[in-house]
Amino acid sequence: MNTRTVAFYTLGCKLNFSETSALGRQFEERGFEKVAFEQGADVYVINTCSVTDHADRKCRKVVQQALKHNPEAYVTIVGCYAQLKPQEIAEIPGVHAVLGAAEKFRLAEILDETAFRKPLAGQPGQVFASPISEATEFHAAHSFGDRTRTFLKVQDGCDYSCSFCTIPLARGHSRSGSVQSVVERVQRLASTGVKEIVLTGVNLGDFGLQGPERKRVETFTDLVKSLDEAEGIQRFRISSCEPNLLTDDIIRTVAQSQRFMPHFHIPLQSGSNKILGLMRRRYRRELYQERVALIKEVMPHACIGVDVIVGFPGETEADFLDTYQFLNELPISYLHVFPYSERDNTLAPTLPGRVQDRVRHERTTQLRSLSEKKKRFFYEQHVGLETEVLFEDDLGPDGRMEGFTPNYIRVAAKYDPLLVGELKKLRLMAVNPAGLMEAEELGLEVLTH
Repeated sequence: MNTRTVAFYTLGCKLNFSETSALGRQFEERGFEKVAFEQGADVYVINTCSVTDHADRKCRKVVQQALKHNPEAYVTIVGCYAQLKPQEIAEIPGVHAVLGAAEKFRLAEILDETAFRKPLAGQPGQVFASPISEATEFHAAHSFGDRTRTFLKVQDGCDYSCSFCTIPLARGHSRSGSVQSVVERVQRLASTGVKEIVLTGVNLGDFGLQGPERKRVETFTDLVKSLDEAEGIQRFRISSCEPNLLTDDIIRTVAQSQRFMPHFHIPLQSGSNKILGLMRRRYRRELYQERVALIKEVMPHACIGVDVIVGFPGETEADFLDTYQFLNELPISYLHVFPYSERDNTLAPTLPGRVQDRVRHERTTQLRSLSEKKKRFFYEQHVGLETEVLFEDDLGPDGRMEGFTPNYIRVAAKYDPLLVGELKKLRLMAVNPAGLMEAEELGLEVLTH
């Protein structure tokens, strides 16, 4: 009897990658072989995002591509989009099952129970999606074997009510495991040879709400301090943390740590206090500025990434320029820029002052150009320094391997299979035309083309 095969496609954030990997292990435990997407698997699982309408459209395209590789495949959709619009997804031709947030970690079990039965021709796929209020359990997850770095999910859900965001509707209330359970999972990962772990969550800084009553038992600060004392892992990164939850204590702990990398990703969304108010964000730009200033004071070489949304309802040209100038003056390292996207069941689309799509695109282009300038300036500040680089298995477009310094500078080097997953001491030499850092192995030749 031939072994059944399963393939996965992940849209969206690091958290989704950790959950996809966990789902993959469930299938493997049931005797499935995990294969590449293009191999024509028996079962396809598409883990969706719904941050923008582009992600919704991409889900449809991935379904089409899966069926091109195997027209007889069984196609399943999970993730945020699946929770928000299960019936809509079930109508997509070729989709056989849709699982919501409360059901997705029972995916392999549910498909076994239904014997992978496909709907009759012309009928929608089966929907297994409870109201989001039933997504109360925390399911730990981590990526493993897919990338050099491991994404470790330590928190899920969000209790915030930003006016543009559907995540609370897609993932439910904030919840997490315990510090002890995370430390134990980290120690198991360390025993497999993992060198770097990226802590992930929906609202990572809100870690500590536990149990059916979601009581505040611990804090993210407790987690960071406990992991800093754990043995076995050489590098930790904090994937993203709201500025109002990124405390001085966390920043100073990272500054003194040998394990937590000097790299922060802090969502801003707008540099205009007026727009932050309309977005229902829980801080103003002055607090954000204070957080960045403290990071740079105690870690001058720290990398700081920023999320920004442009074209939000009510954002005038003056508001955008306010954001641009604020970001231009901040000692940050790069930007992730998103044009505002209307989402169903959120407050933002009802606000006055809709910004034309053309203007959203123009503002996005301007900030992405600023990001490139910021990134190059940050890289150039580090030319000549000696540092350690952790190399990954993925090859760049030019066929060379790439890796990251502690402060998230991407370094290019000649491919060497012995370097994959290894920390290597190098001297940073120059920023190449592709925007990557060239490096020199200490005492040896330059690692270039």
